[in-house]
Formats: sequence, C-alpha cells, structure tokens
Amino acid sequence: MIELGARERTQPPPPRIVWESLANPRRPGGRQWLDLLPDEMEPRILEAVEPGLVVWSSLWPARAEDRIRFDIRSADAGCSLRWTLLTPDEPPQSQVLNHLRHRLNFLINAQLRFSFGQ
Repeated sequence: MIELGARERTQPPPPRIVWESLANPRRPGGRQWLDLLPDEMEPRILEAVEPGLVVWSSLWPARAEDRIRFDIRSADAGCSLRWTLLTPDEPPQSQVLNHLRHRLNFLINAQLRFSFGQ
C-alpha cells in the first residue's frame, strides 16, 4: 500500500469513545457526524481492534481500492487520532489527491471533533 496522506491531531474524548464513533459511525443514538457528499459512499469497516485501530474502505467509488486507516492512542486528557489514506493503485492527480486529503481532514478534524463539542 502507498501512503497518499496522513494527519494526526488530538481529540477531546478518550480512545474508546473515538474508536466507537469510527467503528460504528451510524449507530442509533450516536453522534451524527459523517455527512457524505453525493460523490461519496458509506465506508465499510474492514478491520477494528478496540480501542486503537479502525480501517475503512474507500469513501469514493472512483477510488474503490483505497483504504483509510485510523490509529488511536491515549494523549493528555483525550486521545491522538491519526488518519492515513492508503492505496494499492497509482496515486491520483494532485488536484484529486488534494481534494481527498482535504475531505478526510474536514470529516475527522472538524466534523468528528465538533460532534464532541469542540
């Protein structure tokens, strides 16, 4: 797998809570933060090891073989969450790649974070 991008930031809740939000983003009664665009699809959970790892299938039908890996670890009062976009294929053109990175960063470091009140 080729790494296309990654970013690590802190999140306010402990690892277990962030893991649950990533491993089951549509659970009844859970925080609704995963707002997909028309060109995106619901991710499948490919791997989940509580409380430190979640791997999603791609959000983008045009990049169906891509994977999104989330590594979660304790940090200060909350946790550190790193997303990594991976592909077995050729990297996309830079404009597309910038969009994919921006979109993941927005979903994780804005939408998910805001769902925890931050």
